[in-house]
Formats: sequence, structure tokens, C-alpha cells
Amino acid sequence: MMSNRLYKENQDYKEQDAKKIRAKIKKIAPLETFKFQKQGEGEHWISISSPEFTAICPFSDWPDFGSVTIEYVPNKVCLELKSFKIYINAFRNIKIFHETVTEVIFQDFLEAVKPLKAKILVDMNVRGNVKTICRKFYKC
Repeated sequence: MMSNRLYKENQDYKEQDAKKIRAKIKKIAPLETFKFQKQGEGEHWISISSPEFTAICPFSDWPDFGSVTIEYVPNKVCLELKSFKIYINAFRNIKIFHETVTEVIFQDFLEAVKPLKAKILVDMNVRGNVKTICRKFYKC
């Protein structure tokens, strides 16, 4: 556990504002969709995973690595995969905490796809003997 002294010395960390991050990434890497052509009854679950997610820790300025998995039931559109790859790679130089990453990616996804149900799993690699897994659900 970090001592208060060390914490006070490192209080100059700076996570970028989530709204500004979303605006920046949407501008350079917008999520695209295509028409979903449902053919029958039942829930059609889609799972998309990006095992090489990278961002920068706002506290240490070191890179964080992990995976992002989104599962969803489409309504009218599906997420286009190349746009998702470019979108995920846009986080590479962004200073952002794991919890905020989860919120940003999931909100952008929900706005683009408007699924019936969805969930996200952000599974960050161990660093400094600590592992983080963030999950969020929408109408599940």
C-alpha cells in the first residue's frame, strides 16, 4: 500500500476529463455501424474482443495493457469491426484510469449501436502486483 508521503509527492497526476477524451476520440476514430439483418426469433448475442488494449496510467505515466470485450444483442445495427479497432487504438497515448476507460468505451458504444442489451469487460494486466477488472451492464 502506498504511504501518504509517496501519495503527496505524486499528486501531480492528471487524468484527462472523460468528456474531452470522448470528444477527441470520436473525432479521430468514430465508431461505425452496419444494418443488422435479423432472420428469426431469439436473442442474437455478439462478442467483440480486443486483447491488445493500451492506455497510459495518469498516476505513473507508465503504459497499461489489457483486453476489452463487449457483448451485445443488436437492435437495428451492429458495430463495424475495423472502426472498433481504430477506436481502441486511439487510447494508446491517453492518460486514463481503468474505471474511466470502461465508462468511456461503453458509453460511446451504446450511443453508436443502441443495442437491446450489452455488457463490457475491461480486464487489465497485472502491474505492480495489482490486477483490475471492470464490468458494466446495460439492460441485462
